[in-house]
Amino acid sequence: MASSAVTSSQSPRPPRPNLAFRRLRGQRSPGEFAAAVRRAAREIEERVSCDARYIGRVEAGEIRCPNYAYERVFLHMFPGRTLTDLGFSPRSSVRGRGARDTDEAPPPHTTSPAYTTGETEETYETYDTQDPYGTHENHEESDVQRRAFMTGGTATVAAASLGPFGITFGAPAADRRVHRVGTSEAGALEEAVRRIRLLDDRHGADGLYRRAAAPLRTAYELLDAGTTRQTTADRLYAGAGELAISVGWLAHDSGRFEDARSHYAEALATARMSGDPALEAHAFCNTAFLARDAGRPREAVRAAQAAQRAARPLGSPRLLSLLALREAGGWAGLADRPGCEQALVRAQTLFERGPSEADPEWMTFYGEAELEGLEAQCWSTLGDWTRAARHARRAAHLQDPHFTRNIALYTAELADDLARGGRPDEAALAGLRVLDLLGEVQSSRIQTMLAGTARVLLPHRRASGVSAFLERHASLPRIT
Repeated sequence: MASSAVTSSQSPRPPRPNLAFRRLRGQRSPGEFAAAVRRAAREIEERVSCDARYIGRVEAGEIRCPNYAYERVFLHMFPGRTLTDLGFSPRSSVRGRGARDTDEAPPPHTTSPAYTTGETEETYETYDTQDPYGTHENHEESDVQRRAFMTGGTATVAAASLGPFGITFGAPAADRRVHRVGTSEAGALEEAVRRIRLLDDRHGADGLYRRAAAPLRTAYELLDAGTTRQTTADRLYAGAGELAISVGWLAHDSGRFEDARSHYAEALATARMSGDPALEAHAFCNTAFLARDAGRPREAVRAAQAAQRAARPLGSPRLLSLLALREAGGWAGLADRPGCEQALVRAQTLFERGPSEADPEWMTFYGEAELEGLEAQCWSTLGDWTRAARHARRAAHLQDPHFTRNIALYTAELADDLARGGRPDEAALAGLRVLDLLGEVQSSRIQTMLAGTARVLLPHRRASGVSAFLERHASLPRIT
């Protein structure tokens, strides 16, 4: 990165590690966290070429205060916090002699490649943030994608970065030199969404999340490139938004809640920009589910209600049924049993109206098994273990064998409900069935549920079935 010259006033003391910022990164790698920073920047129309090296420098204390672009992004990512809360020093304490007054507001967006005010590299990061393609020498994105962009234009980038899912545009990358995208690119984007959903249904999210990042970056490159036909533009916006939701779900299911929240917000912004109520309903639907899992039940209720407002004109009773279940989950989290029951009745009534041509393509997972499974989760949250186990058992029995991940999920829900309901032997048998499926399914969410079940069953470890489950569970690799 470019930096201002070191001044004679620079402090010789060694940097102090930024432990607060390190805690905010949590279990994500520096590269994953850098990707989240870049996504947050796009949400507020800022450009930062953040990479793993930059995150390392911040955590090591080499950057005591970020430049204004990064400041805006960090405060957007962590609303309600100040730079000091994030472990940075006050701006006034690290300014050089050429700095402005401390009460001056941050400058507006600028395209200057190096915005400097006398701060030193050791203390204050300069405005080297304008590279949207990540060409910084230590950027974690692939060299293949960068070379493709330089030689072949936007469609070539798409061909290179959709490659992890076996999707290309038919011509060799070096032969595609186009600056406007068309129906073939839109079709490839839609196919990427379908492929990700298919792989998730069979194998779960953990092994897919990192691979899905490249197609998502490509989707927004295609939007930036533009198209001459409105119908193609509409498909690109819808495809990019659906892909953001799919990648967000992979983050959600693998326990990366902040990443998921960012992806869902990106999809919602895309829906609003393109005036797409179906995409808006989908984004709010997943936001509600995430809020429930993240312990924000009131947000779950409000997001589900917003989704229903967007979905009503679409004419899909099944979609409205699913959204009512999302609302029910929020009410359950608030311990509002009447509100939950009312939403469940509405969901059942709407479901019974049957499928419709207006049902979105992404709802193929929503059948009777999912209805039962989501209701089981509501009763479990309310502490009605017997009722929860009954619905979870139905869900596992009804699920199409194609949806391996969901069978594992419903069975894990059943095991937990049985354990908490005082039926340890049955719980252990259900838990063993889940363990049998974990060779095919990689889902941190399911493993977290099993870990909770194991803790509940510990007092019953002398029972033979329980002992077998606990021993096999203990041999699982730890969730990282």
